[in-house]
Amino acid sequence: MRILGSNAPATIANSSAPRHTTTSSGFMLVAEAPAPRAAVSATALRTIGGLDALIALQSEADPIERRRRAIKRGRSALDALDELKHGLLAGTLGSATLLRLKSIASELKDASGEPGLDTVLAEIELRVAVEIAKLTPR
Repeated sequence: MRILGSNAPATIANSSAPRHTTTSSGFMLVAEAPAPRAAVSATALRTIGGLDALIALQSEADPIERRRRAIKRGRSALDALDELKHGLLAGTLGSATLLRLKSIASELKDASGEPGLDTVLAEIELRVAVEIAKLTPR
């Protein structure tokens, strides 16, 4: 006989009655059915709450990775500002440049964890915001 705890599902799929085998002497053997798969999936469902914690841990990058990403964001912002400068000097400034600057400005808000690098990124973000304000029609 199998005893299910209070956390077990109320109904078990694939449940079947125990098999009875009788011998000639009247002795009866009861063979238990194999454990149903539904009980295994029920225990897996209880761990879903722990997945949020795992995802949160994975999103936290180590300091070296955060620094590398911050440097990459800063370089792409400087490249966009350089593209803006060339577009203004050549007279071929397009709306795509403004859209690129706006998307880069939103990415620069993430901190790297390094005070000096965060200061430089804040200055780049300020410059991008100034250029966006100058280019946005009133």
